[in-house]
Amino acid sequence: MMTSPIADFSIRARLTLIPILTLFLVSVSSNPGVFNVKYRYPRLQGSLSALKEHDDKRQLTILAGIDLPLGGTGRPDILGLYYAKIGIGTPAKSYYVQVDTGSDIMWVNCIQCRQCPKRSNLGIELTLYDIEESESAKLVSCDEDFCYQISGGPLSGCKANMSCPYLEIYGDGSSTAGYFVKDVVQYDSVAGDLKTKTANGSVIFGCGARQSGDLDSSNEEALDGILGFGKANSSMISQLASSGRVKKIFAHCLDGRNGGGIFAIGRVVQPKVNMTPLVPNQPHYNVNMTAVQVGQEFLDIPADLFQPGDRKGAIIDSGTTLAYLPEIIYEPLVKKITSQEPSLKVHIVDKDYKCFQYSGKVDEGFPNVTFHFENSVFLRVYPHDYLFPYEGMWCIGWQNSGMQSRDRRNMTLLGDLVLSNKLVLYDLENQLIGWTEYNCSSSIKVKDEGTGTVHLVGSHFISSAFPLDTSLLLLLLPLLIALFLL
Repeated sequence: MMTSPIADFSIRARLTLIPILTLFLVSVSSNPGVFNVKYRYPRLQGSLSALKEHDDKRQLTILAGIDLPLGGTGRPDILGLYYAKIGIGTPAKSYYVQVDTGSDIMWVNCIQCRQCPKRSNLGIELTLYDIEESESAKLVSCDEDFCYQISGGPLSGCKANMSCPYLEIYGDGSSTAGYFVKDVVQYDSVAGDLKTKTANGSVIFGCGARQSGDLDSSNEEALDGILGFGKANSSMISQLASSGRVKKIFAHCLDGRNGGGIFAIGRVVQPKVNMTPLVPNQPHYNVNMTAVQVGQEFLDIPADLFQPGDRKGAIIDSGTTLAYLPEIIYEPLVKKITSQEPSLKVHIVDKDYKCFQYSGKVDEGFPNVTFHFENSVFLRVYPHDYLFPYEGMWCIGWQNSGMQSRDRRNMTLLGDLVLSNKLVLYDLENQLIGWTEYNCSSSIKVKDEGTGTVHLVGSHFISSAFPLDTSLLLLLLPLLIALFLL
C-alpha cells in the first residue's frame, strides 16, 4: 500500500473513472441549479479486452469498500467519458472535473503540483488552482471537525494552523495527495423551467499537490480533478445536505442510444419510480435480488443464493460497463438465450466474450431478461441492451463472475449494460433505490421541497468551444442537477 509523506492517515483504495459528467449544478436558495455537461466517447478499436480491464479495476475498487460512481454511455462497445465544468474561487475560474458518486471528496490540481497535467486532448483548457488568487479561499486545519471525520480521528503530529491532508489511492495504482481548502463553488441556478442564473456555495475540497499514475502529466485525456458525490460527510451532496440546503436524493438517466443524460439532485416527482431497500451498512449500492427470469421462464436457482451474506446482495454500479453474474445464474441464462436460435455458432472472442453471427432483429430473436428484487421491483433488460455488435457479430454482455479471481468470484454486479435508458433514483434519506424505463433525452420533474413548486430538469447537446481531435467524437451536453431547499 502506498503511503503519503504529507501525513499519517487512513487510505481508501479507489478506481480511476472511465465515465465522467460535465456538471450543471443547480442552485439553492429556493431555486435549483445547474452545470454544463460534456460527453465524449471513442468507439473501441481492436480488442474487447479494454472493457474487461476497466471492469476488473472497477471491481477491485468495490471490494475495497468504496461507493459507486455514476456515468457511462450504457453501450458495451463504447468507453464513455463524462465531465463537468464548474467555477471555483473569487473571482471564479473554470475547472473541468469528473463527477463521481462513488467517491466522497472533491479535489482539483493545485498550482504547486509538478506532476499535474498541463494539457488535455479532450479539447479543454486545464487550470491549476491557486489559493492565493481567491479572495474567498481558506485552509482547512488539521484540528477541525471535518479533518477528524475524514481521517477517522485526530491526526498524528497535528498542531494548530497545520493544514488537513488527504490521500486517495485508486484501484489501478494512481493516486492524488494534497490538503483541504474551503472556497466558493460557482454554478448556474435554476430560475424556472430550464432557466438559470448564477449561484454559489462554500465547499471543502482537496487541493492536489502530487499526482501519480493516470492522474499525472502522462495522461492525454486529463481533467482538473474529481467531484465526489458519495455517501460520506465529506462529499459535496453531504456538505450541502448538512447545511439544510438539499436532501440526499439524486437521480441519473443514461441515454444508451444517443449518449445524452440527466443528473438531478432533489425529489423526482415525474416519472414515478418503484423503490427497493438498500442492503444496510454497505458503502455502495447493494440490493436484495429475489429471482431471475428469461423470457417467460424463471431460472431454477437455489433460494439461499440470494440470501444476504458475504456477497451482500446484488451491486448496482453505473461505473461498470458490463454485468457480472454468479456461474449458477450465468450458465443457464446464456444457454436459454442462445437456444432460441439452434443454428447459432458461438465463438469465444478475447477469452471472455461469447459472440455469434445473426442477421435478424435481435429483439425479435432473443428473450428479455428480468431481474426481480425486494418490494416487487423488477429490472428488465432487452436483447438490444445485453447484445452488442462487434466485427460483424453480436456479443453477449453478460459475464461469468464465477471465472473471476477468488475475491470477486460469484458476485452479482449490474452495470451500464442493464442501467442505460432507465431513470435510476437514489434516496439516501430513506436508504432506497429504484428505477424505471425512460427516455433519457427528455426531461424529468423535480420538486422544490421549500416552496412545493416543480421544475423541469432536462438534457440536450451543446457545441464545444474548443478544437477537438477529429479521431474522437465529443458530444457536449448539459446535465442539470437540481439542488433544493428543504
